[in-house]
Amino acid sequence: MIESPVINISETNLLYKKTFSRINSVDLLRGLIMIIMALDHTRDFFHITAWTDDPLNLATTTPLLYFTRWITHLCAPNFVFLAGASIYFQSLKKTKKQLSWFLFTRGLWLVLIEIFIVNLEFSFDIQYHFFALQTIWSIGISMIILSLVIRLPYTAILILGLTIVFSHNILDFYEAGLKQSPGWWYDMLHRPGIYQLWGDHKLLIFYPFLPWSGLMMLGYCFGKLFLKFEDAERKKMLVITGLLILLFFIIVRYTNAYGDPLKWSTQKNALYTFFSFMKVQKYPPSLLYMCATVAPALLFLAFTDKANNKLSRFITVYGRVPFLYYVLHFFLIHLVSTCFFLARGHSFAEGMQHQGNLLPNFIKAGEGYSLGVVYLVWICIVLALYPVCKWFSEYKRNHKDWWLSYL
Repeated sequence: MIESPVINISETNLLYKKTFSRINSVDLLRGLIMIIMALDHTRDFFHITAWTDDPLNLATTTPLLYFTRWITHLCAPNFVFLAGASIYFQSLKKTKKQLSWFLFTRGLWLVLIEIFIVNLEFSFDIQYHFFALQTIWSIGISMIILSLVIRLPYTAILILGLTIVFSHNILDFYEAGLKQSPGWWYDMLHRPGIYQLWGDHKLLIFYPFLPWSGLMMLGYCFGKLFLKFEDAERKKMLVITGLLILLFFIIVRYTNAYGDPLKWSTQKNALYTFFSFMKVQKYPPSLLYMCATVAPALLFLAFTDKANNKLSRFITVYGRVPFLYYVLHFFLIHLVSTCFFLARGHSFAEGMQHQGNLLPNFIKAGEGYSLGVVYLVWICIVLALYPVCKWFSEYKRNHKDWWLSYL
C-alpha cells in the first residue's frame, strides 16, 4: 500500500514494475478512447451536416447520429482524467521537484503544439487565421497548473480538485445574467469565446481550463486509489465508485437544478426524452458531463483489468502512444478529406480560400457523405495508423531517452 507519493526512489522503482500490469488496463482504456475520438473528428470532416447542424439537436438528429456524437463525449474528459492518473504513476519515480518541472515544461510544450501544430492540421491554413484552444491545450494548461499544486499534500490536492469539479457550475448562474463577456481572462477560465487578435486573425477559446484542471487533479488522486487495491478489491472499488457516480448523475440531473446549464425536458417519445436527459454540456464540461463520462470509464477498468487477448493488445497499442496518434490522426483525416474535396470537382485554389468563418480549408458546408461513409473512413484511418503506432510503442519501450516522455 502506498501512503505517500514521495518515498524512497529504489522502492518506488520496484513498486512501479510490480504494478505495470495494472497500468496496462489504463492503456487499454486510453487506447479505446483514442479510437472513438477519431470517429468524431472523421464526422467533422466527412458528414454532410457536420457544419450545418448540431448532431445533438433533438429536432433534427437521428438515433445513430446522436449516438455517433454522444459516444465521443467519453474521450476528452477521460483523456484528461487518465493523464492525471499517469502523472501519479510518474510520481513513483520522481521527486516532487522533478515532477513539478516536468509537468511545467511538458504542459508548455503541449500548449505550443496545440497552437502551432494541431491548429495547422485542423485548418490547413498556413496563415493561421484562427488559433483554437482545444483538447491538447486543456491538458497542457492543466499540467502547468498541477505543476504548481503538486507540492501540496495529497489530501489538499484531492480537496481542491473536488471543490473545482463540484462547484464550478455555480458560475453558470453568474453567466446567465451577463449581457456581454467579462473579457478574455474569464473565458479562458470558464466560458468559450471568440476574440479578435489582429487583422482577420482570431482566438477561439473552446476549452476553458478551470473544470479541466480540477478533473486532472482528481485523476491524479485516482492514480493513488487505483494502486491501493488489487484484484477483486480493486474491481469492487471501481464498480462501487462508478455506480455511485452514475447514481449521483441520475439524481442531480433529474432535478434540473444544478450541475449543467442545459435543462432536459420531455420529448416526443421515451428515446428522445432519454436523449434530452443525456445531453449535457461539454464546453465547458459541466459537473454532470464529467459524471456521465468518467463513470463508464471506471466500470470499463473494473471489467477489463486482466484483459489480455488479440483485441485488447491491438487497442492498447494506441493507448501507449496517445500524443503521436492524436497528432497523426488529425493530419491524416484532413488529408483524406482534401482528396475527397478535390475529387468532387473543386480546385486546389478554391480549397485554400479563407472563408471568414470556422470552416477548415478544403471543406464546404453542406457537402459531405452519409454516416456509413463516415464509419468506413474512420475504420480505415484507425487501421492505417496502427503500424506507426505499433513501431513507436516498441521504440518507447526499448529506449529511455528523456525526450520520449514529451511525446
